This record gives sequence, C-alpha cells and structure tokens, in this order.
Amino acid sequence: MMNCQPETERDILSRLREGSPEAFEKLFHKYAEKLYNFVLKLSSGDTYRAEEIVQNTFVRVWEMHACLNPDKSFISYLCTIARNKLIDEYEHRTIEYIYREYILKYCSVSDNTTEKETDRNLLEEYIDCLIDKLPPGRKQVFILSRKEMLSNKEIAERLRISESTVQTQLSKAVSFMREHLSKYYECMVFIWLIHIFVN
Repeated sequence: MMNCQPETERDILSRLREGSPEAFEKLFHKYAEKLYNFVLKLSSGDTYRAEEIVQNTFVRVWEMHACLNPDKSFISYLCTIARNKLIDEYEHRTIEYIYREYILKYCSVSDNTTEKETDRNLLEEYIDCLIDKLPPGRKQVFILSRKEMLSNKEIAERLRISESTVQTQLSKAVSFMREHLSKYYECMVFIWLIHIFVN
C-alpha cells in the first residue's frame, strides 16, 4: 500500500514555486483572512485599504512565485510585502499632501494678499531648489510621484527599476525634504505626517 502523507506547507510552497495555480489558491484561502486582519490593524481599521492591500500582496506573490523560498515563513513573507505596500501608499499620499494641501495654505481664497502670494512663491521656489539638489535618479522618481502622481509600480515600470528601488528613493527624497523644510518653515503638521508615514 502507498503511504499517503499529508501535504505540508513546504510542499505547497514548492509547488507554488513551480507555478501551480492550485497551490496558490490553497495558500490564499489559508492566509488571506490573517493578512487582512494584520493590515486592518496597521491601517487603523481601514477596511477598503486592507482589502486592496491583501489583493495586491497576493498578486505580488504570484508575480514572484519563482523566487519563493519554501523553507522560510510564508506568513512573514506576506506581512512584509503588505507592510511595504501600505508604506508605499502612505509615502505617496504624503508627497501629494506636500504639494496639494500644505502649499495651498499659503494662498487661501479668502486672504489672497500680496504677502501670502509671496510666501507661497518663495516656498515653491525653495522646494524646487531642494528637488534640484536630489541625485538625478532620486529626482526623477520624486518628480514622477509629485507631478504625475504615479504609483510606485507605475514609476518602476516606466523607469524599468524595481518597486523596492522606487520606495527607497522616495523615502530618501522625503527625508531630505523634511529635514530642510523643517529648518525654515513652521509646518508641524507636515513634520508630524512625515514622521508617522515614513519613519
């Protein structure tokens, strides 16, 4: 008689590494809810964000299935991808905040004075100056995120680099902006947001 041993998680991961859709489906059903609860806590109960991150995480797993290591913890691997994707979103939202929210405070509709306009222009000029000081690759990534509001994945595809490289370059760019802006402008909300989303 054949000795049919139960399939271990390592066996399933090995099959996924070889491209098995059935193995992928098994792992999805086993871990999707756990990953959802993990992201839900990180995102302060944002159910929409948690669902989106879980889906994107498993898409990433399938894209990278050939690189899986069956001997390493799969749930840790999932959580790392999900956390990085959430950070990507927060960084992107922070950059958008810098240019669409904070700068607008220097030129409100109700108080469109010459002084306000001057302050706004000076701030924009200073930010452009800081951008020019970024290394060429980092500057390109930052501008694509700032002006075109591209996602990290879209930037990676356009520049033919990895998403992790995009994330690293954006993190360094935002840290640089934070450091220099905090020296000359009273923007405590801006500093607080950067501290939460990036550090």
